[in-house]
Amino acid sequence: MLELSKVSKLFFPGTPDEKAALIGINLTLKPGDFVTVIGSNGAGKSTLMNIISGVVSPDSGDVRIDGNIVSELPEYKRGRWIGRVFQDPMAGTAPHLTIEENLSIAYVRGKKRGLSFGITRAKRAFFQEQLKKLGIGLDNRLRAKVGQLSGGERQALSLLMATFTEPQILLLDEHTAALDPARAELITRLTESIVREMKLTTLMVTHNMEQAIRLGNRLIMMDKGRIILDIDEQRKKDLTVEQLLREFENISGHKMADDRVVFG
Repeated sequence: MLELSKVSKLFFPGTPDEKAALIGINLTLKPGDFVTVIGSNGAGKSTLMNIISGVVSPDSGDVRIDGNIVSELPEYKRGRWIGRVFQDPMAGTAPHLTIEENLSIAYVRGKKRGLSFGITRAKRAFFQEQLKKLGIGLDNRLRAKVGQLSGGERQALSLLMATFTEPQILLLDEHTAALDPARAELITRLTESIVREMKLTTLMVTHNMEQAIRLGNRLIMMDKGRIILDIDEQRKKDLTVEQLLREFENISGHKMADDRVVFG
C-alpha cells in the first residue's frame, strides 16, 4: 500500500545549518495497517509525513503508493490517495468559509476536474449525514463559519474532511497535541472509529507514548533521521511506557525528555 525505499532528505546542504532529516528510510505499510510514530524533537517525524504527502521531495529514494512511484508528484496530485490532519486545528480548513463550504471543497479534492464546488440539496444531505457520525452537533450548523468553532470541533471537522472522500492513506500529524485532554480523547475515539470503519491505512505521529502504545497495530520509533525501533502488534500488546523509554535509551544512547512521555 505505502512503501518508502532508501528515502533520504538533507536540509541546507553545504551550510553551517546542514541537517540530515531522513537517512535511508525503509518503511512499508500493508493495507489496513495503523502505525504510530514516536521520537524526540528533530527525529524526522514531520519530514517523513511531508515526504509521503508531497510537501517535500526526497533527495534520494522512492515513495510508492499502491505500487505507483509518486516521489516526484506534487501534493495536490496525491490528494486522490492521501488524507492528512495537522496538529494545528486552524490548519486544513478555511476559517472564513462555512462548514458546508469547507466540506464541498474537500469533496472534490483529488477528483476529476469539472466537478462543481456548488452545494446542492443532495450534497447538503450527504454532508449532514457524515457530520452526524461525529456526534458533536455539527450537522445542525452547516452554515456556521468554521472560524467560530472550538479547537476540538475544528479538528473533528478536519478529520472528517480528510477521510470522507475515502483516501487510501490517512496521515495524522500530532492531531490531538494542541487540544485539552477531554477534546483530545474525543478526537482519539473518533479517529479509532473512522479508521476501523473505513479500514484506512494510517500513519500517526504522536508525542504521547501511552497513546502510541494503545492505538494501532504497530509502533515505530525514530531518532536522528532513522527508524531505530519497529514493534509489531503482538509485542505491542504487553508494552509499557517505561519499557519503551528504556528501549529508546538503550538503542539511541540518550534519554527521551520526560515531557515527551505524555504530550497533548
